[in-house]
Amino acid sequence: MPAGTTVRATPLRFVLFVVFAVVLLGPAKAETGDVETTWRLLDYIAVDYAGAVAHGQVSSPSEYAEQNEFAATVAEKLHGLPAKPEKAALLGEADRLKRAIADKAEPEQVAEIAHRLAAALLAAYPVPLAPAKAPDLARGAASFGRNCAGCHGEAGDGHGPEAAKLDTPPIAFTDADRARQRSVFGLYLVITQGLDGTAMTSFEGLPSDERWALAFYAGQFAFSDAAAAEGERLWKQEPSLHRLLPDLKALIGTTPAAFAARIGQDKADALMAYLRRHPEALTQQDGSLSLVRARLTESVDAVRAGDRKRAGELALSAYLDGFEPIEPALTASDRTLMERIEGLMGEYRAAVQGESVDALSKRVQVLDGLLDNAQAALSPDATSALSTFLGAATILLREGLEALLIVVAMIAFLRKAERTEVMPYVHVGWVGALLAGLLTWAVATWVIGISGASRELTEGFGSVFAAVVLLSVGIWMHGKAQADQWQRYIRERMSKALSGGSAWFLFVLAFVVVYREVFETILFYAALWHQGNGGAILAGALSACTALTVMAWAMLRYSSRLPIGKFFIYSSWLMAVLTVVLAGKGISALQEAGIVGISPLHAVPRLSLVGFFPTTQTVAAQIVMIVALALGFALNRRKV
Repeated sequence: MPAGTTVRATPLRFVLFVVFAVVLLGPAKAETGDVETTWRLLDYIAVDYAGAVAHGQVSSPSEYAEQNEFAATVAEKLHGLPAKPEKAALLGEADRLKRAIADKAEPEQVAEIAHRLAAALLAAYPVPLAPAKAPDLARGAASFGRNCAGCHGEAGDGHGPEAAKLDTPPIAFTDADRARQRSVFGLYLVITQGLDGTAMTSFEGLPSDERWALAFYAGQFAFSDAAAAEGERLWKQEPSLHRLLPDLKALIGTTPAAFAARIGQDKADALMAYLRRHPEALTQQDGSLSLVRARLTESVDAVRAGDRKRAGELALSAYLDGFEPIEPALTASDRTLMERIEGLMGEYRAAVQGESVDALSKRVQVLDGLLDNAQAALSPDATSALSTFLGAATILLREGLEALLIVVAMIAFLRKAERTEVMPYVHVGWVGALLAGLLTWAVATWVIGISGASRELTEGFGSVFAAVVLLSVGIWMHGKAQADQWQRYIRERMSKALSGGSAWFLFVLAFVVVYREVFETILFYAALWHQGNGGAILAGALSACTALTVMAWAMLRYSSRLPIGKFFIYSSWLMAVLTVVLAGKGISALQEAGIVGISPLHAVPRLSLVGFFPTTQTVAAQIVMIVALALGFALNRRKV
């Protein structure tokens, strides 16, 4: 394609982008707004209908007229939404809501219909229901003081200095009965869209994170500090409660009244008081394990409903979104338990496509018990300075050794070949990998999170690439093991082999093998850091770095004394072993990311340290590498 083609196509691409944004993104945003407005109206009906009707009689004609108007608007908004299989059922529920209000039904019945319709609406037309991270309540308090306290009062009681000037009195967030009927999501929508006919204007101009923080802050006024203290005790002492509220999405979409129907009003009030003050409790490790349990249960339910594809997606989410984030911390605490859970979750994903509901339920029960053990292993009480030190040192030693062996072999080879001018490519490669690792840590900590899938894909493709490269390197080194072969190679090809592209090839290899290990180590250390004992982590890292430095010095010193033939023999076998190890690790990581299928090999031990994982795919990949190495070595011998 001529170089100018791209330039001439740019206006066309811009036009297509604008058309896409207007035609597709515009309606999508409008649809989201209609869904949010409809949900807010349903939430308003569920909460305020009790002020319009009591015991079958209209207690406030104006409120009752408003309720009928809102119900009609709900039906109208639903009619305007895009066609979906669930739309007919939603419209049926909307008609039922209108009839219930027209018949002056009891407030409990109307609230139940409205809440059920609101939940079904979000299931059919999903909208963002939770922030990406736990809201900052200090930011919420500051925003409340600037934007809300003038009307609602500093204590949220509706008696702010501007309240008397308003035709419609501001809501008292301290009203417990009203607060029990309102979810954080409902508060967020009111903050975002405002309330028609009142002084409550839209705050859509505020950043989304600030609106979420404001919603959480406003939602905690009705519950006392004493209730929050009791909620903290319940949350920490009754892990079964975590399954009822596994994540921020569940907390934000649940009203205290609905939660009370499951565990009782006092418990529900206490937990809501605590979690609305401390939403970060749901993003810590126990919340992640609760997500694993929830996804596995949903997966079994999907199989029961006949949707095995959905069941497989939920099983993969249980690992990537729930277990993978806490895997590094659990590895440092109890590697055997981590590998046991990881292996069984892989077997479950394979079984989802064929086993019965009863068999899958039994697998989930076994995993549930192991997850209880993981929760105990990850508790703050189970973490000591010594265990943190040992975990930090072991992780860095284990992850660093593979990269060290390869980089040292490359440096030793260049010294033997008397091509030290190419050495900078190797050094820039591994140093660049360390710098890239630091950048990854900074990005993952302050900009975005690294998802489980991204981590596994990085490890998987990095390992497979390194394995393929080492396969060729190992065969090549084996071919140069004979002294006469080496001298011939030096005379005929050495100047070409290590020039230009080959030197850059050494750079890429050094970068990839080191970055893969740095990437893995960073995730482990980030998980350990959140558990505390920072001094022990730094001491463990320093000890491991010292040990790796000594090993590198010893290997370089010893390799320089080896005769050229033995050096290449030993190096070729080292490359061969690492090829097989990395092939197994790479395919295993791609399996965990859902890219490669899983066919378990039962009654076969798992030896992750040497890259052996009991699945057909990983073993097949390693066998392919072994066969390729055997053929390459055999051809080398025939050339001698």
